[in-house]
Amino acid sequence: MTSGGYDPNQYPQGGQQYPQGGGQQYPQQGGQQYGQQPQYGQDPYGQQQPQYGQQPQYGQQPQYGQDPYGQQQPYPQTGQQYGQQPGYTGPGQPGDLGIRIVARIIDNLIVGIPVAIVAALIGYDNFVGQFIAGLLISLAGIAYFVALETSQGATLGKKIFGLKVLAPGGAAKIDPQTSVKRNLFMLANVIPCVGGLISLGLIIYIMITISNDPNRQGWHDKFAGGTQVVKAGQ
Repeated sequence: MTSGGYDPNQYPQGGQQYPQGGGQQYPQQGGQQYGQQPQYGQDPYGQQQPQYGQQPQYGQQPQYGQDPYGQQQPYPQTGQQYGQQPGYTGPGQPGDLGIRIVARIIDNLIVGIPVAIVAALIGYDNFVGQFIAGLLISLAGIAYFVALETSQGATLGKKIFGLKVLAPGGAAKIDPQTSVKRNLFMLANVIPCVGGLISLGLIIYIMITISNDPNRQGWHDKFAGGTQVVKAGQ
């Protein structure tokens, strides 16, 4: 105690008292209290740190399927690289939809031109004539596709573009019953007046299902038990 009543131990700095022990906490820095250790993955200032083994690039997050160094990674659980068709497990490479459409057009011309000549000779300007013409087109088309698919593995149109038809399970030999089921939709031509429209609608539906299926199988392929059109060289 000094003269004048001023005690420097009681007021060391301009009248402020030292904090007393008993509940007073030290100032916090970055969300951490004094004496507390930061958790793994955080720095002492509360910022999230990269996990062990992770090397993020500055200002850029790695995209799915790529490591931070830009190397391409396979699909998880399949081992397939990007650009391949996910989910495809069948033999060979599936035939492209565009090539199959052109091949079908060629086959329809091969079958349709002779049948149209015969139908014109019979006459199809009445109900009976339309039924006979439709029946000829249907039977001739089914016979053409079944005969060549079972004996050659492909129609003439498919052979031009190097395609072949495989039996269910990937077997090279397709039996007549399976081939008939695969081409049975052509019987829609038998229906007078609207048979051609129904057949066209079924063909469009086939193209849609081929486009949306990873194995490039149309509904007629699945109806036949799982036939597959692939590139002949693979």
